[in-house]
Amino acid sequence: MAKDLAEIKGRRIAAARAEPAPRFRELYRKNERSIIGTSSVLVFLILWEAFTRSGAISPILLSSPLAVARAGIAMIVSGEIWNDLWVSGVEFFVGFALSVLLGIPLGLAVGWYRRLYFAVDPFLSALYATPRVALLPLIIIWLGIGIWSKVAIVFLGAFFPICVNTLSGVKTSEARLLRVARSFGASELQLFKSIVLPSSVPFILTGLRLGVGRALIGVVVGELYAATAGIGFMITVAGATFQTDKVFVGIVILALFGVLCVELLTRLERRFETWRPKVGSAI
Repeated sequence: MAKDLAEIKGRRIAAARAEPAPRFRELYRKNERSIIGTSSVLVFLILWEAFTRSGAISPILLSSPLAVARAGIAMIVSGEIWNDLWVSGVEFFVGFALSVLLGIPLGLAVGWYRRLYFAVDPFLSALYATPRVALLPLIIIWLGIGIWSKVAIVFLGAFFPICVNTLSGVKTSEARLLRVARSFGASELQLFKSIVLPSSVPFILTGLRLGVGRALIGVVVGELYAATAGIGFMITVAGATFQTDKVFVGIVILALFGVLCVELLTRLERRFETWRPKVGSAI
């Protein structure tokens, strides 16, 4: 009896010792993307730091990650960067919000109504193909160098990807689902709410992700051209005075903000994956 108890106890101890390995593998599988991504970024920063410390390139041309971090901390502590962040943030959020509020409804309407599509498509195609930078002088003339000219540039940058992707989502709605719903006497409003809109959600979110990048470009381009504050203006001034570390601070801020926005939209898209109607289940 004592021998059996000792054997059972030994097996439990062995199982307890062997348990962390499967747990670790499970934890790794759940966070594989984050672990590999973080590791690759750390390796890149270490190699960058080693390269700049080797003296192979002048610090004026390429700052080290530690120098960029020190410059960023100094700007935060001194309060130098807060006004630039506020100005660029207002320009981005106002311009992007306007592009979402106008781009999605217009894309849905143009994609759903055939005659409206025929009327609007030439303008959408022409303006979508036109570089927004070419419109910048006109925008400055019309709105001046204040915040609203930058909001307009951000709006134009984000509006067309959002609108065109939304339109494409409506146009690519599954025709068989529409035929089945019509055969059961569904109204146009019911078709739109139950089939067209859910089918368009992935396209809309893709347009939003593209719009974030275009909006950030609009912020920087607008502030490079005519501004007195903002991250783009800070990058311009720092570049003109050979403060490479400050230039990288601005670039890192824009990159991190863009990654954050895209990650939030990607998570939002995953929540809507089950909403999209399936042909097999409907038929």
